[in-house]
Amino acid sequence: MCSLLTTKGNVSLNKNTHCGKRMKLTSEKLPKNPFYVSISQDAAKNQKFFQWKKEKTDHYTHANLVDKALQLLKERILKGDTLAYFLRGQLYFEEGWFEEALEQFEEIKEKDHQATYQLGVMYYDGLGTTLDAKGVDYMKKILDSPCPKARHLKFAAAYNLGRAYYEGKGVKRSNEEAERLWIIAADGGNPKASVKAQSMLGLYYSTKEPKELEKAFYWHSEACGNGNLESQGALGLMYLYGQGIRQDTEAALQCLREAAERGNVYAQGNLVEYYYKMKFFTKCVAFSKRIADYDEVHDIPMIAQVTDCLPEFISRGMAMASFYHARCLQLGLGITRDETTAKHYYSKACRLNPALADELHSLLIRQRI
Repeated sequence: MCSLLTTKGNVSLNKNTHCGKRMKLTSEKLPKNPFYVSISQDAAKNQKFFQWKKEKTDHYTHANLVDKALQLLKERILKGDTLAYFLRGQLYFEEGWFEEALEQFEEIKEKDHQATYQLGVMYYDGLGTTLDAKGVDYMKKILDSPCPKARHLKFAAAYNLGRAYYEGKGVKRSNEEAERLWIIAADGGNPKASVKAQSMLGLYYSTKEPKELEKAFYWHSEACGNGNLESQGALGLMYLYGQGIRQDTEAALQCLREAAERGNVYAQGNLVEYYYKMKFFTKCVAFSKRIADYDEVHDIPMIAQVTDCLPEFISRGMAMASFYHARCLQLGLGITRDETTAKHYYSKACRLNPALADELHSLLIRQRI
């Protein structure tokens, strides 16, 4: 844990934490199936469901819609509709009813590749069950399947398998095998492949030793072009510091601002740092407070779910914003001086990312902040 001490107006950050752990990655979400429609599309085409919504406007709440959808799916299952089995399991999954989803997917896994894929995710991530190496086995089954109906799942399965090798869960850890599988999943930047794998390759090449920054820039560019928010922020930083590409502040700020507007908290944190260094203190204070006031317990997982950004980078962005907001409060830059509140935000920065807080504190001691 980090503690913050103030002495004669100076701030000291002490930490006692284990560093050097690998990033915790997240699974690839279930890809869209060209053979199936989504639950919402399926419900929209259902005349009974449409009529019920029209007649029961006073019951138009999420809970009631879910109940009605389950009722209609049950009716279809009784009529022998095989698709309805998967849709019910997927509805359970999306509602967070993982035990019910697991039971439904287990029942149809031999007949439905999407159910097999979801079981792989659930066993690997421990959703509705304990962590189990079966998650890896299910992903291998998808990747090796000759069935055309499994084709749209293969890129995502390859990404998830690469994640398993990177993390060493269910298989022996191997960066080389993770890289190989992510390259398969990325498919040369194909927008219909795993964009998550494209972004992960950008991150992998920029953090491995020795770094391969030109490759990192290439893959982040491909992923960004395919809509990946994490890579858009990463490109901004590569342009800003001239990593893997010639330094270009204008391009950097364009990437960072667009990523920040789309909800990339790490990009937001880096913009806070930029505003501080450029002495735009009023702008820095206003922007940093909004980010620093995110709830570290509830907002990080929610933002990760919505943006598909890694929680580690979300917390890092929040830590940067908290530290610079504290520094402005401590020195009275763009805001009334308030050392008590500054201490609160310094402490929050340290809780969120002790290593980053120590790095920034070192710069502070050397009067570079």
